[in-house]
Amino acid sequence: MAQFFAYIPHKNGVADDSALELIVAAKKIDPSASVTAIVTGSGGDLDKVADEVAASYPEVWKISNDALSYPNAEVVRKALINSLPADAVLLLPHDTFGMDLGPGLSIKLDSAYVADVVDFEGVEGSDIKIIRQEFSGQVSTHVKCDMSSGAVITVRPGVFQPDESKSAGGSVVDKDAGDVSAKRKYLEVVAAEVGDVDITKSEVLVSVGRGIEDQDNLEMVFELAEAMGADVSCSRPIVDAKWLEKSRQVGTSGLTVKPKVYLALGISGSFQHMGGVKGNPFIVAINKNPKAPVFQLADVGVEEDILEFIPELTEAINEAK
Repeated sequence: MAQFFAYIPHKNGVADDSALELIVAAKKIDPSASVTAIVTGSGGDLDKVADEVAASYPEVWKISNDALSYPNAEVVRKALINSLPADAVLLLPHDTFGMDLGPGLSIKLDSAYVADVVDFEGVEGSDIKIIRQEFSGQVSTHVKCDMSSGAVITVRPGVFQPDESKSAGGSVVDKDAGDVSAKRKYLEVVAAEVGDVDITKSEVLVSVGRGIEDQDNLEMVFELAEAMGADVSCSRPIVDAKWLEKSRQVGTSGLTVKPKVYLALGISGSFQHMGGVKGNPFIVAINKNPKAPVFQLADVGVEEDILEFIPELTEAINEAK
């Protein structure tokens, strides 16, 4: 049987939320699998992350090297090639880093590669039965992945309910990075500009997408946010149209947010957008398209035209207050 691994990204000594999702994803493939976590980096932050992840995984491989202090996919790829067994099935988040790391890694390992997975249907012989999405979530595709020679699989963040039990009490094993020389190197981190509102610190967000149709209609969104005591954020099309500033954009090409409540208005729910929503918030989606992918992630879904629904909701909230 294949050996299962999960690559865990981290920042400032804190493991990414995907750490608690990837082990659930691996167990969906094989409930009896023992999943090993892999963390790379250097210094005290790496030690802290390894100990944190060990609460959820039975074993954690800690690969330490000064060259791994910044998540350079070329360097991490070499470290993983030097460490992983030939039949490894590696799961990692489908984010910008995962998309950089995964394809080349699968080639070097001579293993299968499947990207942006939203669900698993178990194992049939040596094949993993996998569900992906096409055409912005409008179509589900069912594929089989031969894992007899291993596999690299990127999993869409947020589609698996995180396992927050943290009862594994796992062990941390030091692994040698080996030769991690690379042609590209880290230069600097350029922080995104913070606008008049820092949505990364907002507990309640009212987020608006292309369903708002016209810039003038944004006024009703701000009125709703004021009634809710929330901040306004948006998807990329709103920024591209220059209706709101870049500092309000949520997504893989925008900012990562961790609110307690996320109200998605007229947002389709592509992984590029929802990949920026972390922390397992309570998601309410309002969209007139019943097949919008956002409904698969929402705790509450409302099939309505937001231009009609927003004023009604604002009025109801104000009356309740």
